[in-house]
Amino acid sequence: MTGSGLIHKIPCLLLVLAIFSVSACTSARRGEPVAGPLKIDSEKVARGQKVFMVHCDKCHPGGEAGLGFAINNKPLPGPLIKTQIRTGVGAMPSFSKELLPDDQLDDLVEYIQTLRKHPD
Repeated sequence: MTGSGLIHKIPCLLLVLAIFSVSACTSARRGEPVAGPLKIDSEKVARGQKVFMVHCDKCHPGGEAGLGFAINNKPLPGPLIKTQIRTGVGAMPSFSKELLPDDQLDDLVEYIQTLRKHPD
C-alpha cells in the first residue's frame, strides 16, 4: 500500500470509528422489557399515565430510551424521581409546580414506578 492510498482511507476509517463511538454512547434499556400490556390497577396510576403521555412520552416513549434515557429500569426512590423531574437533568427540562402540580407529580411517579419490572 502506498502512502497516498493510506491517506485516502484515513477519513473513511475515522468516519466508521465515529459512527461506532456514537452508537456506543446511546442509552439502551438495561432490563428486560415488560411482558404483555401494562396492568393499571389504580386510579392514581391511570392518572399518572395520562400525565406521562402529555409531558414525558415524546422523549421517553413507553418509558424506553428515545430522545431521553430509558426510565423504566431506574431503581430510584420516589423522592429522587420527583427531584429530577422538578430540577431537570442534562437536556431534560425542569417541570415547575405551575406546569406540573404536586398531585400530578405524585401520580406520575406512581406510574413511572409501575413501568419498572420489579423482582418481587
